[in-house]
Amino acid sequence: CKCHGMSGSCTVQTCWMRLPPFHDVGNRIKDRFDGASRVLVTNRGNIRRKSRFLLKPYHPEHKPPTKKDLVYFENSPDFCVPSTRLGHPGTHGRTCNDSSIGVD
Repeated sequence: CKCHGMSGSCTVQTCWMRLPPFHDVGNRIKDRFDGASRVLVTNRGNIRRKSRFLLKPYHPEHKPPTKKDLVYFENSPDFCVPSTRLGHPGTHGRTCNDSSIGVD
């Protein structure tokens, strides 16, 4: 915070927030990505609320997501297999490592 005023008096104070280091932000996002859960969207039926939709866990034994959880609606496509619908050719002339978690 910084004080403003006559002769050093702090009649007005200006404060600002700092962002954490970029690396820390990346680590937090990665943690959420690793813990992401698949959800189903259901109609809540109450139009008066801000959101008319409710996110339910895809697997009933999982707990419902919170506002800070990262969620997804469908599994990622298999990029080893060509798909004209998704517009990708798959892999040609090389082995596809579908269990890889990095760049091969």
